Amino acid sequence: MADEQLEAEWVRGWCEQADAALTELMQSFQARHGPGRNVVARATNESRRATDKLVELTPIPSDLTTMYWVIGEVSLPDVDSGYFVHPASTVASDFREYGAIQIDGEEPALVFASDGGGHLFALAGSGRVWRSTTASWFDQFDLAAANLREFFAELTGRIIGQL
Repeated sequence: MADEQLEAEWVRGWCEQADAALTELMQSFQARHGPGRNVVARATNESRRATDKLVELTPIPSDLTTMYWVIGEVSLPDVDSGYFVHPASTVASDFREYGAIQIDGEEPALVFASDGGGHLFALAGSGRVWRSTTASWFDQFDLAAANLREFFAELTGRIIGQL
């Protein structure tokens, strides 16, 4: 459900599940392709300060704040074509440069992630996650997930699907 609030405990559980799946994936990946670097980085004092600065810069969906209090960033270059949850400092920098994403019928959305093909993921005030149809800030965005929980659950599925 889009209106269901993201809880920090759920995000911590996702981090543990993703770490376990990544450990297993990297064992088989290294045997086939050599070393890779995939990480779910936990929030630090520095990343939390960056989150506070982002909140001061623009109103952000509360689920994004909750996520950034647990996760500093996610870098999964070896999962499909790659998935990246940007650090709050990058989101702030991108917001200064490009602004919020405008999607018909939605509150403005903030880009918080991307894939290895350059597609962007944006979280709207409704809690829905949108994905750009091209590698552009200015083209169409289609619904990618009902909320961040679904977005992260799908990401875990992609990790496990490569085992």
